Amino acid sequence: MPKESLEPHDDAERTALFRSEVIGALTRRDLDHGELRAELRTLAQRAFRPPGSAHTRRFSVPTLERWYYAYRAHGLAGLRPQSRSDRGRGRELTREQRELLCAIRREHPSASVPLILRTLVADGRLAAGVVSVATVGRLFRERGLDRVTLRQTKQGHTRLRWQAERPGALWHGDVCHGPALVVGGHSRPLRIHALLDDASRYVVALEAHHAEREDDMLGLLVGALRRHGAPDALYLDNGPTYTGDTLRIGCERLGVTLLHARPHDPEARGKMERFWRTLREGCLDHLGSLASLHDVQVRLGAFLDQHYHHAPHAGLMGKTPAQIWDASERDRRADVVTEDDLRRALTVRARRRVRRDSTVSVEGRAFELDQGFLAGRVVTVGYTLVGDDPPWVEHDQKRFALHPVDPVANAKKKRRRDLTPPAPTVPFDPPGALLDRAAGRRPRHKED
Repeated sequence: MPKESLEPHDDAERTALFRSEVIGALTRRDLDHGELRAELRTLAQRAFRPPGSAHTRRFSVPTLERWYYAYRAHGLAGLRPQSRSDRGRGRELTREQRELLCAIRREHPSASVPLILRTLVADGRLAAGVVSVATVGRLFRERGLDRVTLRQTKQGHTRLRWQAERPGALWHGDVCHGPALVVGGHSRPLRIHALLDDASRYVVALEAHHAEREDDMLGLLVGALRRHGAPDALYLDNGPTYTGDTLRIGCERLGVTLLHARPHDPEARGKMERFWRTLREGCLDHLGSLASLHDVQVRLGAFLDQHYHHAPHAGLMGKTPAQIWDASERDRRADVVTEDDLRRALTVRARRRVRRDSTVSVEGRAFELDQGFLAGRVVTVGYTLVGDDPPWVEHDQKRFALHPVDPVANAKKKRRRDLTPPAPTVPFDPPGALLDRAAGRRPRHKED
């Protein structure tokens, strides 16, 4: 898996990805208008950190509602910001002044806008007349800091038993720490990565690794997408394995909503924890003295195929995970993910300077260009994280192929070496012109 991660194409896509994280979970639920308004009001009380900002902020209900319908209608493209009508004009408040006003409102929620402005002017922290009461009021409403919202008491969290409406609607992803393996006389950690379908409890992917990195999770997900198609949403915890840009952007490009559980709330991932308990009791606690990941992997496969998938499950009213999953196969055919879909979603583009020998480094490997005129220039290098497609260079809206450097073959290539200077086609002789002038001769190329 790559050392570089996917990056948004531009600031607009970065903003759209942020907005999809805020509102994407609601778009996967079947809500009537009243329920939607309630969920949006709850969401408006949460603080989020926009891209490029050092501070968190809240978003008003109308803003979240606009994002909600735009995402449902047009996906990620509907959340790309449009250029402001007042672009290029000065704002009334600087970013520091806005954050100061919001900080005061959070610390003193009962203070009115006129009182806040009068106090800041009297303290010399804000010039008189620089901003109106209405402007500050709009700022507070956009941040969810209006006094009506702040007066609302925080409601307690009610935990309910829930389940996705159908197989393929939601997958859980997690990592389990297994017993250490002794490989070559050295102790190596064992990490079990899994993807579990919520509605059927069917395990769509289960792999043994020595680490829990983002690229391990990405490889697991790609394999599951090829075999079973794409889910509507992916539900993960907040560990570094699941919060990287590569996984986040790749899921959004595939139309998969990425959800994260609340920190310090293991009960929210009860289905996954229950599966880990079953796996430990039936397999991991009885591995013995295995010495390779392959030995662990074949035992994991046998546990799934011979026991877990065909054992009656209490949460499924006595049915087995395989029965529920297989019965939904026809409905899941529309969720198939092609190799072209994977390549488009998992394409990395990075800026590189081509070396003087027309080579460029991609993931630690040297590749060369046949176009020597690009030597020394900064170009865009693209490559996909899946498949065996070779990397390429994009420059001036053209695409040029890269191929691995073969120093031995290059050593045998004949270089064109012409020691005879080309004959001049345009008369140009600075020393001769000076000599003619010194000798008083008429210029040889003077036009008549």
